[in-house]
Amino acid sequence: MQNIGIIGSGAIGEAVARLAVQAGISVTIANSRGPESLRELVQELGENAHAGTVEDAAGYSDLVVLAVPLSAYEALPVEALRGKLVVSTGNYYPHRDGRIAALDSLEQTTAEHEKSLLPGVTIVKAFNNILAHHIPALAHSTPRTALPLFSDDAAAHQKTSHLVQALGFDTVNGGGLGESWKTEPESGGYTQTYAVDKEGFAQNFWEDQGRPVTAEELQGVLDTSQRADVAARQF
Repeated sequence: MQNIGIIGSGAIGEAVARLAVQAGISVTIANSRGPESLRELVQELGENAHAGTVEDAAGYSDLVVLAVPLSAYEALPVEALRGKLVVSTGNYYPHRDGRIAALDSLEQTTAEHEKSLLPGVTIVKAFNNILAHHIPALAHSTPRTALPLFSDDAAAHQKTSHLVQALGFDTVNGGGLGESWKTEPESGGYTQTYAVDKEGFAQNFWEDQGRPVTAEELQGVLDTSQRADVAARQF
């Protein structure tokens, strides 16, 4: 993979950008504030990093990493993303996104809802169940840390898997978008999966340095994950 677009320069978007550049992948990163706000970041990342508009990032590659809140989807350039493979890293947080009936009722997973908001886009769900500071901490770990991928498209899954592996992780096929609830907030496969100490993690997750989770262990976590009561979710 030679290049990717990244929409969203928050903690997850920046973490992915850093690993991509380290892997020799060229990135164009964008946010809602404009390219000028990314000048220092791309200078730090080096010649393989470029700041652009959201449209620039959407058009830079056939694969676009989307790291923005659900509430920001209405501002995305839908036509520029049409036909793209979009790696969605986000989750549904009602305090930030407002209540979404289709998610509260379990009619849709977050990934399925995202697909409905982006017609013509192929969605792969990844990086939504790991904390941003755990991404660089666990990349290229020994043993190798695994991340789950969910997609309804085999070719898109394979392409995303190649990217995630280049960034320093193994991958586990979690199933289709309809099964991606297994790693949504409050499920068994959410961020606590990578915690060193789950009790301490619950008290202050920022201090947790993360631990490697092998593909075999992650598969077991997914197999026993319980779907969250989304309607009761407050955060």
